[in-house]
Amino acid sequence: MRSVRFILPAGVDDHARPSGGNVYDRHVADGLTALGWSVCEHACGGSWPRPDPTARAGVRDVLERIPDGAVVLLDGLVASAVPEVLEPHAGRLRLVVLVHMAFGDASADDPPNGARGRERRVLQAATAVVTTSAWLRRRLLELYDLPGDRVHVATPGVAAAEPAPGSDAGGALLCVAAVIPRKGHWELLQALATVADLPWHCLCVGTLERDPAFVGALRRFSRAAGLDGRVQFGGPRTGVALDASYAAADVLVQPSRAETYGMVVTEALARGLPVVTTDVGGLPEALGGEVDGALPGLLVPPVDHVALAAALRSWLTDCELRARLRHAARRRRDALAGWDATTAAFTGILEAAAG
Repeated sequence: MRSVRFILPAGVDDHARPSGGNVYDRHVADGLTALGWSVCEHACGGSWPRPDPTARAGVRDVLERIPDGAVVLLDGLVASAVPEVLEPHAGRLRLVVLVHMAFGDASADDPPNGARGRERRVLQAATAVVTTSAWLRRRLLELYDLPGDRVHVATPGVAAAEPAPGSDAGGALLCVAAVIPRKGHWELLQALATVADLPWHCLCVGTLERDPAFVGALRRFSRAAGLDGRVQFGGPRTGVALDASYAAADVLVQPSRAETYGMVVTEALARGLPVVTTDVGGLPEALGGEVDGALPGLLVPPVDHVALAAALRSWLTDCELRARLRHAARRRRDALAGWDATTAAFTGILEAAAG
């Protein structure tokens, strides 16, 4: 039987703090199991990627108990923080590092001091590296000069979903992201204040716990701009509640300042929802190319609330534009790959690492 040890951060199944990385890890683990792999999960507690000594010791203990020659898949959130723990095992274990975000990149969330050097050591010690987008693969090759044949892409899949009905006016705006500066909520509220003369309401779905001071500043701005009652911070939602949020929306607005891929973009497209997002990182890759001569959404520069406001005004006032984008989004919906494609990519990567 094919087998893999999967080292991942504790809390991967915590619905109170959902993240794209956690969703991805769970789909990969479950998908490999469904294909007949023996998947042994090791959830490591700690404030990754800033672990305390106890967390480092926990990873060390896990690795020391794994027999020689085993394939070990490590979430990069854990792996990139502990090169001194991984390097001694690089010769006896087949280490495969799954990178959701380059923590040595300036675009990462508050990267720890020395993050680039630590991440370089981890990726150079790995048998193989898996990225979640072609953009991230290129970025890692730029940052660390890794051998290209050891760096692979396993794009996130997306679950099939019923098309969202949408409304004629298009005024139901949805943003799905943790409420932190990198996700662009500041630019979103500034843009919404600019189009306050138009009819719309905006639901922001995502955890409010990671940066309470930032959330407080957003709420104060919203009140001062007269947006109270029109902008709702709904907290994290998963499962049926998240499905209902997508079903009630007309368009996804995802103004991230940086993004490795953007799983919520394909989640929206799986429901035929157009997307207004930023032309940064892997977001254009998630959005996809032109369908029948049109993108399934609008791309704007990052950290540019003026451009974002112009895009939203166009969406809200131009019924022909809404019709074109909805048509393209539904065509893109038909072309999206499921999580089985992601699992198939991992199967090939892990089998090559084992061999």
